[in-house]
Amino acid sequence: MLNLIKATYRRIFDYLVSPPAALLVGEPFFRLMMLREENVTDFHNLKRILIIRLDEIGDVVMTSPFLRELRRNLPDAWITLIVKPAVYNLVELCPYVNEVLTYDWNAQGRFWQVKRHWRALKLAKKHMWKRRFDLAIIPRFDVDYYHAAFVAYFSGASSRIGYTENINEHKKRFNANYDCLFTHAVTDNALKHEVEHNLDAIIYLSGIIQEKHLEIWTNSEDEQLGESILKTCCVNTKSKIVAFGVGAGAQKRIWPIQNFTELAMWLRKEQYCTHILVVGGPGEESLGHELVSNLGNIVINAVGRTTLRQTAALLKRCCLYVGNDSGPMHLAAAAGVPTVEISSFPKNASPYDPNSPLRFHPWGVPYTVLQPQQALYPCVDVCTAKEAHCITAISVYDVQNAILKMLQKVRSSSEGVNSQCAAQP
Repeated sequence: MLNLIKATYRRIFDYLVSPPAALLVGEPFFRLMMLREENVTDFHNLKRILIIRLDEIGDVVMTSPFLRELRRNLPDAWITLIVKPAVYNLVELCPYVNEVLTYDWNAQGRFWQVKRHWRALKLAKKHMWKRRFDLAIIPRFDVDYYHAAFVAYFSGASSRIGYTENINEHKKRFNANYDCLFTHAVTDNALKHEVEHNLDAIIYLSGIIQEKHLEIWTNSEDEQLGESILKTCCVNTKSKIVAFGVGAGAQKRIWPIQNFTELAMWLRKEQYCTHILVVGGPGEESLGHELVSNLGNIVINAVGRTTLRQTAALLKRCCLYVGNDSGPMHLAAAAGVPTVEISSFPKNASPYDPNSPLRFHPWGVPYTVLQPQQALYPCVDVCTAKEAHCITAISVYDVQNAILKMLQKVRSSSEGVNSQCAAQP
């Protein structure tokens, strides 16, 4: 009997925090308070737009073309961007939006769904309802782990656009009934890069795309701090710097640090660089310390020591980026740095997977992606380990060869990339 009561309680609770329940309460509320204005059907007449991008660093970097092209199509519109607090620094100086707000979706413990709802409603009441948005857009193609659809709905926006829950089976299960929170659900599930998925939201609205390159927005203080770090490490303007991205959002995506050590020693010996810039985020400091311990003063250790913009300013000085599938990899691409990506994603796995390099490779720069031929036992299709496993199939020799080929490619055509890359080693 107790189990039956608990199961009943669980079903009732799940319904109360579900999309249908949000509509059941929200629609009468918005009509009563007259927070929604008439739906604007002409894209070019939109005056107030909300963009919700609550996911990770790389996802936000890959949204920069979308923000630029949206502003190009709507030069006079008020555009509000919402991101999670950890990436606010990255978009704080974005010239294509009028304001940047933050929403913390990271709710822990019991009733975490209620906590997310409450935070979204507080944000809406304080900042969004007064804007009376014509349109809210969620550019994210994959599963909405971040409560973005609810934030869009609670904003009171007259129209709300996002990718349908039916994009794939995983999203269909995890985001069941989320489509009812949208007025327009985009159904295009063609295999393409995430930059293009983002831009497709503008095309869906009959907008025009002129350019697709990434951008990163820094100021003079970011650049000066980057230069001061390099000066402290005795780096001059003639120094060749190779960046290492040693961390990642999951342990299985982190190439062993001893491999990075061996690779750095080879780069130094062959005189392909004079310094190694090591980048990473909070929680990855031990990786930077280990490289310093192994390699000494050739290492510029910026792991956990710089903001996202300051990291980008440092990456601009690099002639090559070598690292795991992570946010800094996309920062490097936005900074115009040729990239060698070391991926844990097997070559024979589904290209539609959320970790597929076909969808998330470095955009707009010369790049190479190194992958295991197939998952290592006991993994089957993709790497499911909790630590470095399938990625260990990529050897230091593999990365050395990729670097040599990349340097040759860059020397033969330096157009559109960091000019330092064209220099002979």
